[in-house]
Amino acid sequence: MLDTVKTHFYNIGVSYKKADANTRGKFSLSKENQAALLEMAKEKHFEAVFVLSTCNRTEICGFAEHPYQLIQLLCHFSEGSVEEFASISNVYKNQEAIHHLFRIGTGLESQILGDYEIVGQLRQAFKLAKTHQTTNAYLERLVNSVLQASKKVKNDTRLSSGTTSVSYAAVQYIIKNLLDYNSKNILVFGLGKMGKHTCKNLAEYTQNKSVCLINRTEEKAVEFVKAHRTIRKSVLAELNQEIEKADVLIVSTGANKPTITKENISADKELLILDLSMPENVAREVTNYSGVSLVNVDELSKITDETLVARKKEIPKAEAIIEKHKLEFNDWLNNRRFTPAITALKKSLETIKNDEINFHRKKITDFDENQAEQLTSRFIQKITTQFVKHLKDEETSVSQSLEVIHKVFQS
Repeated sequence: MLDTVKTHFYNIGVSYKKADANTRGKFSLSKENQAALLEMAKEKHFEAVFVLSTCNRTEICGFAEHPYQLIQLLCHFSEGSVEEFASISNVYKNQEAIHHLFRIGTGLESQILGDYEIVGQLRQAFKLAKTHQTTNAYLERLVNSVLQASKKVKNDTRLSSGTTSVSYAAVQYIIKNLLDYNSKNILVFGLGKMGKHTCKNLAEYTQNKSVCLINRTEEKAVEFVKAHRTIRKSVLAELNQEIEKADVLIVSTGANKPTITKENISADKELLILDLSMPENVAREVTNYSGVSLVNVDELSKITDETLVARKKEIPKAEAIIEKHKLEFNDWLNNRRFTPAITALKKSLETIKNDEINFHRKKITDFDENQAEQLTSRFIQKITTQFVKHLKDEETSVSQSLEVIHKVFQS
């Protein structure tokens, strides 16, 4: 059982930095598989675990004796292998894992620098873990610290100015590559977060009144269109007919397998397809048709270079904010580690003090017990304060120091 051995805090995962969209798709986890993974982690007595799976990354944060235990969980519920994971993965331990999570939550690790959609995804990931009871006080405090740092970065820097998401990049791609984009028929297939943001960005940054929406769960589309009356709704049964009418198809269905194949498109069709899904939901075979152009998440991210120059100047400010919140978290973590030992030390010193006062009360005539009490109490306070300062020092090995305290004072 993992809770009876020495464990460490790890972050293991794959991201756009080392893995292309196709490879990331193999390690992507559906909501159902995320829930199943958390349930297995609970059954196997992992101390605490949560899962973050987006179009740009799949990561597991949690406690384990060895990172391989978390890697096994990921590979069990995804289509990726341990061997493939080893060649394109990141594995962080303890302070490195903490730092990595801060960078993720503040947008510094986003494929589009400063993309804050990750904040909502992080919240949902932790909420799911809490629902499955795979969190602890450590993770709760850490995630809250990351979210506070993220809010500070968003409010106090311009790291998120300009382009903020893949859905925004998709709309900018249309604007930059289609001269008459306002008159084009645009079909959005899929109404997850990405699909919603795409529809909103189309409304905000274009004057196009020919946007059609299809969602596999029709009720969600009905509700969305009520609030966005410039968008027309169609049904899944009419997908092929709507594609035939469309000039642009934006796919954000979030399925495990392609939802758009050659069967959905006529051979002589002229069509621009933007696939915002992870894993990719458009079969690569569609590009066999000469009139079809397919753009995926990785390609969309390249159009944001103009914004990146300005954003990169804000990185030092964001990193300073991270360091401040990370320091606060580590202070809490250290206090949590050594407070019980300091309390036990103080109790041991109090016992010694009381024994000595009782001894001298019997030995010394006119012994001033009050003065002795005040004097020894000050000594105890100074001793414990010095120990606390020592334990907080960066050069201190806390575990070794606590072991010495325990041996010397049997606390």
